[in-house]
Amino acid sequence: MVVISNGKLPDLFFLKPKSITFELEPQILILMKTTILMVLCTFFSFSNSYSQEINFYKNAKGDTHICGEFPLDYLEHDSTYSVWFNKYYNGLKLPSKRLRLKSKLKNSTVDIYLGTWCGDSKKWVPQFIKLWDELGLKRSQLRLIALYNDEERYKTSPDGEEQGQQIQRVPVFIFKSNNVEYARIVESPKNDLITDVAQIALGFLSKPNYEGANYLFKILDTEPLEMIEKNMNEHYKILRNITHNSKELNTLGYVLLRNKRIKEANFCFKLNTYLFKYTPNVYDSYGEILALEGKHLKALKMYKKVLAIEPENKNAKAQIKHLEALIGF
Repeated sequence: MVVISNGKLPDLFFLKPKSITFELEPQILILMKTTILMVLCTFFSFSNSYSQEINFYKNAKGDTHICGEFPLDYLEHDSTYSVWFNKYYNGLKLPSKRLRLKSKLKNSTVDIYLGTWCGDSKKWVPQFIKLWDELGLKRSQLRLIALYNDEERYKTSPDGEEQGQQIQRVPVFIFKSNNVEYARIVESPKNDLITDVAQIALGFLSKPNYEGANYLFKILDTEPLEMIEKNMNEHYKILRNITHNSKELNTLGYVLLRNKRIKEANFCFKLNTYLFKYTPNVYDSYGEILALEGKHLKALKMYKKVLAIEPENKNAKAQIKHLEALIGF
């Protein structure tokens, strides 16, 4: 500040701040208005895109879950899902040496079928996305579809994206090139996540988990049931070597049943009794679908087989009592 010897301020001092204030104020206001407008636009765009695109449902327990296709970012930002998403996303331990797989996967897309109710989905989906990010690949290459877990719509989606995809476990990561599948990871990695993705990228594929269920689901989706039954012995020999436990086909049977594919579910449950004839639950499940079809005598026979293996099975005893009453014993 300039002060003259008589203690008075020069006229220039009064003009200068007035001039500066007058000239800058409109610019500051414009900048502030522009910034506020951008923030508001971003906020409303962010909110509206989610409200328009995401479907929810309540399961039997009253829990709210996502169903259908939805934007990946929602898992990161929504308070309901971000807790487990960020936990497992940050929990993936990457090798110190940078993975060089981007060029092998840059033209691939991955359809990810998951359940926001499913423990395996909560663990593996965030870790897969973390690995995808670290490889320098685009999130726009990933498509997320959430499935129901209620009894009537078990492992289906509102728009039926899972149809023809043989989804009987979640999560499932389906790798595609030109919209044609060339690899998948079912429920969890066969080795570990990094190894499985590296093998897929390099063309050395591991067979996914639940090979028996995958095989049977594929032929049920692509061949008439009559033809499959005609070639029963051939399929049995294959399934005997690749089906590791009774739960594989048992779960598949219920997926088919909940999708109203009754005859195919019947075939699946029946086949499971041949593969695991000393496991009581295979007869329980087969008996259930026989009873639903009104074949009460055959269903009764199955529940008696359960008791022959497991004499104290409470469900079998209850079903036998119920069926005998229906039949008139």
